[in-house]
Amino acid sequence: MNITDPIADMLARIRNAVMARHETVSMPASRLKIAIARILREEGFVQDFEVRREAPQGTLRITLRYHGRNDPAISGLQRISKPGLRVYTGKGEIPRVYGGIGIAILTTPQGVMTGQRAWRQGVGGELLCYVW
Repeated sequence: MNITDPIADMLARIRNAVMARHETVSMPASRLKIAIARILREEGFVQDFEVRREAPQGTLRITLRYHGRNDPAISGLQRISKPGLRVYTGKGEIPRVYGGIGIAILTTPQGVMTGQRAWRQGVGGELLCYVW
């Protein structure tokens, strides 16, 4: 299977698993996907993640977080920068997502981080996605 946009595939898998109320979701691993999963865990959108080194690429398994019985912590995911149209933002133009309820995830020269952290450090970069 040839996936042209692995980040969009990751977000679609998480979105589908949340809508189906699954406990976990698995996908092929990469350094960028692991960095995004780490941010989602730090911000409280997912419970945990693990990387299984099976095959040459490995598998990323994310445990989703729910409030109460069936209320997911993630209510929406949106891919912003795509392979056909890259979206970059400067340090002063980093958007707030849903008035601060959500997060923007950026890849910067200092690594993958939330929009708020990038703003504090005074760096801009490629705007990967919004999560709320």
